[in-house]
Amino acid sequence: MAADRPVAGPAGLADERVDHRFKALPPDAEGLTVGALAAERRNLFTGGFTTPVLALSAESVEHNLALLETYARRHGLVFAPHGKTSMSPQLFARQLEHGAWGITAAVPHQARVYRAYGIQRIFLANELVDATALRWLAGELDADPGFRFVCYVDSVRGVELMDEALRAARASRPVDVVVELGAGEGARTGARTEADCAAVADAVAAAGSLRLVGVAGYEGEVPQATGERVRDWLRRLVVLAAAFDAQGRFAALDAGEQIVISAGGSAWFDAVADVFAGIPELSSPVCKLLRSGAYVSHDDGHYRHLTPFNRVPEEGALQPAFRLWAQVVSRPTPEQAFLNAGKRDAAYDLDLPQAQVVRSGRDGSVRAATGIEVTKLSDQHAWVGTEEGTGLEVGDWVGMGLSHPCTSFDKWQLIPLVQADGTVTDYIRTFF
Repeated sequence: MAADRPVAGPAGLADERVDHRFKALPPDAEGLTVGALAAERRNLFTGGFTTPVLALSAESVEHNLALLETYARRHGLVFAPHGKTSMSPQLFARQLEHGAWGITAAVPHQARVYRAYGIQRIFLANELVDATALRWLAGELDADPGFRFVCYVDSVRGVELMDEALRAARASRPVDVVVELGAGEGARTGARTEADCAAVADAVAAAGSLRLVGVAGYEGEVPQATGERVRDWLRRLVVLAAAFDAQGRFAALDAGEQIVISAGGSAWFDAVADVFAGIPELSSPVCKLLRSGAYVSHDDGHYRHLTPFNRVPEEGALQPAFRLWAQVVSRPTPEQAFLNAGKRDAAYDLDLPQAQVVRSGRDGSVRAATGIEVTKLSDQHAWVGTEEGTGLEVGDWVGMGLSHPCTSFDKWQLIPLVQADGTVTDYIRTFF
């Protein structure tokens, strides 16, 4: 995607009308379609936008999309980025254009959004035992022979519930499942031992409505994670897949169909690449499936510190794409200022926003936010501490970096995609 053209997205989104539902958009754009507003190529700072306004860098998004595509190809990985990060069909479309196998989901609602916008491969990195959701899934699979769906199983009871619901729905196609290996005691979901995994696999084999296609898990939940502990767990996952294969547990796969081995959040995908490179030859080809999602926007906090690219700088570097702009609305003392953005607008679950730049309310000049620090958030205010000589005034715009993409996207339904010069080229629709 060139930075000067809109994100290619699913049909229909550009036809949605701009109105009061969407924060920060210019009041005089009321009634325009999103596509028509994008075609005007307004400037974020002079085009009538109100503060606070969240902006997504067009150049950084493109850079990040290309970087993970290159990384996955270099390491022989297939990737299904986790869509919960953005819940944006436009970004899903760009990820697929950049080589993604499909899109990962966590809950049924997300899968429904994906299907509404034509996603043909969904990996649900969670257990699915909701009878209503399974009835919907059966209908989707029956209606579309090209639709591929895979989800976790980690208990015999869960398998029984799935089988009961799918049989009641008269599903004509089996649901593909992978046994989830838990990351350790005290971790999140997943069968805790190899014996537990085998029992779950036996239950799948006995259930006519399910088909075992692989194994999976989430290394980000390894207790007290270090590179070696994560690799040890990943090796267990690979050994489990090989054992299942040797036992004939993937016999339901068609000739040439791939065995799925999946792991990989946004913090340890270098370890996944290392261990998965050593997967032995199995009876069928292997789909080495990575699921990192935060890379598309990256951030200025949590993932900036955790990204594997810090450990392998020769592979490249992600770029933070978010900047939240808010206005100084109060300057009660020389040491304190208040901005009109707070918890309703900014991610705050991991780190506070970081003041990065100031745009003068007088002449539009931009300078570094030296001596300016966000110290606290209220619902609609950022508390800012200021050192002597910052020159911060009521009316100035402060641009802030954010930490944690997942809780940045979910506060905004329509996010301007902005070039470095402030030109808004498109609007990213989210569905949370």
